[in-house]
Amino acid sequence: MSGPKDSRISGPQKAAMVLLAMGEEASAQILKKLSTEEIKALSLHMSNIDRVKKETSDELLNEFTSLFGIEGGVNVDGDEFIRKLLPSIMRGEEASEVISKIDEEKQRIPFKHLRDVDPKLLSGFIKGEHPQTISIILSHLEHQKASQVLAYLPEQLQFEIITRVASLESVPPDLIREVDEVLEKELSSVGTTGQHIGGVTVVAEILNHSDRRTGDSILQYLDETDSDLAEKVRKLMFVFEDLLNVNDSGIRDLLKEVRNEELTVALKTASEDLKAKIFKNLSQRAAQMLQEDMSMMGPSRLSEVETAQQAILVVARRLEKEGKLILAGKDGGEQFV
Repeated sequence: MSGPKDSRISGPQKAAMVLLAMGEEASAQILKKLSTEEIKALSLHMSNIDRVKKETSDELLNEFTSLFGIEGGVNVDGDEFIRKLLPSIMRGEEASEVISKIDEEKQRIPFKHLRDVDPKLLSGFIKGEHPQTISIILSHLEHQKASQVLAYLPEQLQFEIITRVASLESVPPDLIREVDEVLEKELSSVGTTGQHIGGVTVVAEILNHSDRRTGDSILQYLDETDSDLAEKVRKLMFVFEDLLNVNDSGIRDLLKEVRNEELTVALKTASEDLKAKIFKNLSQRAAQMLQEDMSMMGPSRLSEVETAQQAILVVARRLEKEGKLILAGKDGGEQFV
């Protein structure tokens, strides 16, 4: 957790950490002076804290009480702490109510209210937000919904958002809750530890569900600005097992350009379904020879298998770009045979 000078730490968060540092007895005396609503707010923040680093607690305690300090940091589970503390400062029913409220808030699914919002309406509503805020929102949506919203945003904004989504790792739960609540209120006017979101996998999934124009445009931008990121996204977008979703004529075109030795190694870890698809699209004689080669082949290093698979995928991506190979469902879910 960042130090108290970090702007991401709100006043209530600081107060919650200070109360944990002070212990149950002193905290009880302070909380007795607060209103029920204030206690609810502080309790929720405290229940989300696992521990506070010593340097953080020192800064906070100095900020509140000048020279107050403790050794070793605050190794206290905030959730357990508040469940023991509340019954000593509130009546039984009130304490149970606050604890139930805490449990309810902690189980809330971020941006659940956006599931039924029209993608075009949502994109128009959020396009004026900071790109980082939009990236947080899209990372919480189902991948298909996120791709639809992305397609309605201006192209340059698409590039910036997809780059930010790829670099997202951990976002403070309070920030997510704040964005969620503000967005819910604005939309209604018209009709623990940080949560891990985003990353290259999310970008790949969003682009997998995007139309070809949007996907190609964003990948071209990534090629020009961050070629390593572009390659990582491509690898996740189209993996070897995805050849199962390629139409038969595309598989036949692919097999014409793949060396038999490479295919033999690549199929070493393939599923039986994928092997069957490959054999089906070879001549009877070629399929028999491939099966014989595979049965005679000795152990292979996993790295060798992956290299062979990636080499075949390079060819597959080229053929897809040329329109000779089509991933079933890539353009609106229609399959080609």
